[in-house]
Amino acid sequence: MAGEGERYEEFQPPAALRPFVRAIWTYAAPAPDPVVQRIAPDGCPELIVDIGSPYEEQGEDGLFRLQPRALFAGQMTRPLALRPVGPVELVAVRFEPDGARDWLGVPLAEATDRRLDMVARTEGVTPPSGDLAGQVEVMMRWLEDHRRVADWAIDPVVRAEIEAAQADRPGAARSPSEHRALQRRFRDRVGVPPRLLRSILRFRRVFDHVAGPEALGWLEAGLEAGFFDQPQMARDFRRFLGCTATEWAREQVGLARVIASQTYKPGPLSPH
Repeated sequence: MAGEGERYEEFQPPAALRPFVRAIWTYAAPAPDPVVQRIAPDGCPELIVDIGSPYEEQGEDGLFRLQPRALFAGQMTRPLALRPVGPVELVAVRFEPDGARDWLGVPLAEATDRRLDMVARTEGVTPPSGDLAGQVEVMMRWLEDHRRVADWAIDPVVRAEIEAAQADRPGAARSPSEHRALQRRFRDRVGVPPRLLRSILRFRRVFDHVAGPEALGWLEAGLEAGFFDQPQMARDFRRFLGCTATEWAREQVGLARVIASQTYKPGPLSPH
């Protein structure tokens, strides 16, 4: 259940942005619980613009520091701990796993497990508070302007491997040299190796099955997602969330809960 006044909405991008952007989403919580929220990797980098109070993020030293009002969150390989400090309102761009390279302008590996300050980059981008349609329109128009100027493109080899991973199919057979070349291309356009992306996507599928129409238990959801057994899934919970499934289910609140409840099962990625 959402908290009082809490809302989360997703919007599909226009056709020209669809190969690069999975969704534009908005979130607001006028009175968020001031507790730590665990965010798991999901395979998608994101651009986040805060309209309300930014979150505090826990660093490796254990201290919480205020995030910038606009940030780019690259691929995650470990859990992210956030804490709200005031009323939350934000609009975000969820890119496809390989969709942010031309917008960011640098290899995605440079953003892995980092939140890059995008305040200067988004100067002049002012999503209106309380106006969902206006927020989405501002972001879509701004992204489309960037796409036209920079002539964004998709690497078909990387995209094909991502589509296979999302469908839980084996990738194409490759020689050792071809595999090394694919690793370099993934470092540039995705930020993590193909094998790690597959692990992240498998972990994310657990939540799709738990929150889906059948509402499976954790073990059943893990088996449906592709885990061999409970110990294997438990290792990934420790790896990607820093806790057990039971602990996460007990503690989940706010943004962490609504993000986990959204399905990440993609439609076709490649334009036809």
